[in-house]
Amino acid sequence: MDGTLMVSRGCGDAHQLKDLSNTEDSRRINTEDSTQLVINPLLLASACLGSWRALIFLLDREDAQKPPVVMHTQAFIHLLMSDGAAKQPPENDIEEGVDQHGLPAVSAPLLEGVTVEGDTALHVVASHGDDRNYLNCASIIYERAKHLLFVLNVKGDTPLHCAARAGKSKMVSQLINLVIASEDAKHELLRKVNWREETALHDSIRIGDNHIVDLLMTADAQLANYPRESMSPLYLAILLDKYIIVSTLFDRSKGNLSYSGPNGQNALHAAIHRSKDLTIKLLAFNKSLTTQADKNGSLPLHFASDNRLGKHGIQILKQVFTANPAQLYQPDKCGLFPIHIAASIGDESIISIFIERCPSSASLRDARGRTFLHLAVEKKIGNIVSFVCRNSSLAWILNLQDNEGNTALHLAVQARSLHLFCSLFGNPRTLLSLTNSQGQTPLDVTQIGTSLSLFKVLRADICRMLNRGGARRGICRSDHFEEKYSIPENEPELSESLKDSAQGTGIVSVLIATMTFGATFALPGGYRADDHVNGGTPTLAGRYVFSTFLMANTLAFICSSIATLGIMYAGNPRKKMSSRKIHFLASSFFAHGSVTSLSVAFAIGVYSVLTPVAPKTAIAICLISSLVALYNEAEGLWIMFYTANSIRRRMGLIKAVRLSIPGTIGLLLRGFWQFIIIFIWLAYVSKREKY
Repeated sequence: MDGTLMVSRGCGDAHQLKDLSNTEDSRRINTEDSTQLVINPLLLASACLGSWRALIFLLDREDAQKPPVVMHTQAFIHLLMSDGAAKQPPENDIEEGVDQHGLPAVSAPLLEGVTVEGDTALHVVASHGDDRNYLNCASIIYERAKHLLFVLNVKGDTPLHCAARAGKSKMVSQLINLVIASEDAKHELLRKVNWREETALHDSIRIGDNHIVDLLMTADAQLANYPRESMSPLYLAILLDKYIIVSTLFDRSKGNLSYSGPNGQNALHAAIHRSKDLTIKLLAFNKSLTTQADKNGSLPLHFASDNRLGKHGIQILKQVFTANPAQLYQPDKCGLFPIHIAASIGDESIISIFIERCPSSASLRDARGRTFLHLAVEKKIGNIVSFVCRNSSLAWILNLQDNEGNTALHLAVQARSLHLFCSLFGNPRTLLSLTNSQGQTPLDVTQIGTSLSLFKVLRADICRMLNRGGARRGICRSDHFEEKYSIPENEPELSESLKDSAQGTGIVSVLIATMTFGATFALPGGYRADDHVNGGTPTLAGRYVFSTFLMANTLAFICSSIATLGIMYAGNPRKKMSSRKIHFLASSFFAHGSVTSLSVAFAIGVYSVLTPVAPKTAIAICLISSLVALYNEAEGLWIMFYTANSIRRRMGLIKAVRLSIPGTIGLLLRGFWQFIIIFIWLAYVSKREKY
């Protein structure tokens, strides 16, 4: 064997113990604030391998005031690796068999040396094993240097921390037994915390070893109370879902334990997001936990309102709420009440529970004067807004104003959310002309900042609905209003936006133009042979379905070509911005038309060639192809339906139909004008051409 000894370390890694320098300075390492003696490599090997005879041999040499041994021989290795039955190596084997390099005598005791992690020999023994040999080593070291049981390494861990973290239950028991005779020493050992403010009990919980937890708690029933201000063992066990350990902590301490957690939280805060049963158990032991807020001012009910456990979360909330209903009326440091938290995550069931038991909680305001409805509108939580508008018992909060005088309707208009606006507008009890602190009604809000946006469709729809509902403007001259709220158009920003939008539209239009051009000369059914009387002409010529295909394909080509030209003009920075806008809007209109026309051409082309042999398949393909046209106009159809339904709920069916007819006709004409042209042509040619 060479001059390097392989030593097993805790997790099975092998570390090489190399020869130390013959200078005194090289035998010391720097820790945080002091210089300590480097552990003797043979002592480290003996501790790692649990060789108590080798350990005794080294200590006996120290007692005899012989030079410390840092080199090894075959005889010493045999003693080191044996199970304890080997005889002592002869003295001259060490002294004469290996050159000691003239090492000077070291005044510090052998056991005072530490590793680079600050571990003493007792730390090393405690973390590497717990069979008979390791237990003997621990006893030997303790008898020689009792203070080592309380020495901290660079992480602040005692040997007991190391044994607990390594899951060595017998070693944990042995270390406790070493001080069992002294109650003070036992408490000092068990309750000592490391730099993370954790005892050995925390380490045993973190690895999930209930047996070690039981050992520690049996030795000190008050151990779960330490540390008093930091994260308690109970909080850690709940956080890590160690529910058996939680029961052990309760049973061994008889409920006398700390509930504290980090950031001012307590164990109930953690249990709410982990387990219904644990929540119930904690409430049974200590209902006062419901009154303790964390550093953000959040009570357990705030946490329960942030439902993460589905149906179990509702049951947890009911338990926490029943234990202390007063929590509902206590805000956090941001002024948010539990009902605001429930609204921000969109949980209607929690809000229903709060309102059912405490109807007045619906009007609770945060620091900005917002109710939970205001918050739902700001965060665009549509189901909560719809829930309030459907619930007649909550109609009284629809028109409440925040500190800036804004109602929920003001905020919905500011958010440019048609969905939220329609939900509020559809409730007849929503007032449309209330003014905020700036004297603005919702109709005024629709006019603010309109010059910033190129696309004003949603804003125009909202304005149109307000006008239909009889909404009024605020008392302010139009010129003054425009001077105060009109925002100059940012031409560079708008130009860049036009450029980016035009690129996508241009790609689509060019692609469709290419496809339709190719389809014109690759007609369905092919061409007649040259020897035919009409050689070179399409075989399907003369059928009105084929003529319809040609018309649809031509419309797709014309629309895509116009769209391409519009994109070219819209992207030209030399043209006026107003002209570029018009070209862009025109290109968008014709690009949509080209997509619809192309889908019609595809459907009719397939129909014309399949009808004679597979008529059902041909019809199915036509129906499926219609999805393209429907999707192309899906947004417009959705807006039409949603606004019409909102008007119906507010003003009745008859008025809704009357007001919606012009808009519906306009939408159909804008979206499906190609069908009108195509099928008028179909009707025309059907009278003159044979099928």
